[in-house]
Amino acid sequence: MSSLALYGGQPAVSPANEDIFHWPIVTEEDETAVLDVLRRGAMSGTDITLQFEKEFAAWQGMTYALGHNTGTAALHAAMFGCEIGVGDEIIAPSITYWASVLQVFSLGATVVFAEIDPNTLCIDPSQIEQHISPRTKAIMVVHYMGHPADMDPIMAIARRHNLKVIEDVSHAQGGRYKGRMLGTFGDVAAMSLMSGKSLAIGEAGILVTNDRKIYERAVAFGHYERYNDTVQDPDLSAYRGLPLGGYKYRMHQMSSAVGRVQLKHYDQRTAEIRKAMNYFWDLLADVPGLQAHRVPTQSDSDMAGWYAPHGLYHPEALGGLSVTRFAEAVRAEGSQCSPGINKPLHTHELLNTADVYGHDRPTRIAFSDRDLRQPVGTLPISEEIGHRTYSIPWFKHYRPEIIQQHANAFRKVAENYQELLADDPGDPPGLGGWHFYQQR
Repeated sequence: MSSLALYGGQPAVSPANEDIFHWPIVTEEDETAVLDVLRRGAMSGTDITLQFEKEFAAWQGMTYALGHNTGTAALHAAMFGCEIGVGDEIIAPSITYWASVLQVFSLGATVVFAEIDPNTLCIDPSQIEQHISPRTKAIMVVHYMGHPADMDPIMAIARRHNLKVIEDVSHAQGGRYKGRMLGTFGDVAAMSLMSGKSLAIGEAGILVTNDRKIYERAVAFGHYERYNDTVQDPDLSAYRGLPLGGYKYRMHQMSSAVGRVQLKHYDQRTAEIRKAMNYFWDLLADVPGLQAHRVPTQSDSDMAGWYAPHGLYHPEALGGLSVTRFAEAVRAEGSQCSPGINKPLHTHELLNTADVYGHDRPTRIAFSDRDLRQPVGTLPISEEIGHRTYSIPWFKHYRPEIIQQHANAFRKVAENYQELLADDPGDPPGLGGWHFYQQR
């Protein structure tokens, strides 16, 4: 009988020890902080949020932080802060969650997608300049699944062309690139802090910047109660009192209360996550077909809390075995594995044919003087990468014996790939998903 569990063998992973995946870690300290807000009836206030913003800004080493009710809102405010408006374009990777870019439509602007690097899964700096036009206003950089984008050449391109840089740090809070914290390179950064993220404080987001004009525009956009005489920008001061965007984006104070507690412990807890995740990949370093999606462990860059970790798959090293069949066999061994990542946004009909606001033409090009839609075949790496990626377990604790079991599941399947070829159905078209369903 085959040793593969898919064909009746003994699974590599015992079904116990599920708490190794539990996140966030909530203690009595978090509960006390939330109860204080509830008992004071301060859920919609700002006193706790202001404290959290001050502490978060200090942690990032930035001048300003502004809490939001979601990461989507924080990124929206970052775009407005950079004065992105009607007819403008931003450049972004097509492989990302939709909230990195779609808000730009509501500003009368649009997005042009650039190719990703197949190893980092982040925007490829060498592919950015070809998409710059006279209408380009900013580059949206996504530190995808915790991996730092290559910021040095990106910033050089941006400065050469006088473009703003917005960092989407939703997957990488606290991560570092060449010793410097992500979110501190661009003109502004924004991120989600929702309960599935590595810095999980509830349904929330936050924006950080050193630029007072960007900060004040973000305040004016969706924080009516803070759009007061503290806002000094002469372009904004005449309109104080009502939100310029017509949005109500403040952070709920039960989230900011949790955020203050989680932030205190975050660096220590994510250090353990990194130790666990790097150990997993070290165990698989010699397995053909499986490549770690990580920064070199001896570098001065890191992946913070390793949000939604994945691996890079090379089917040619495993006889052409589809990643779908590979993942199925790993799951049978008792581990966690699913094929693909986010689908490329440029292929979705919303980015091609949808007229969202009634302009009598697709919203993607409603304010453009050219058709900048990108049909299938335009970004081949982004369109193919779903067939070359798979999820791995997201360990929250360093427990070597359990991690070894999961690594053995991946090794076992890869080493017995030939048994799986005979009944391999192949990958379905369009592998991956528009939404990023997070593992436990």
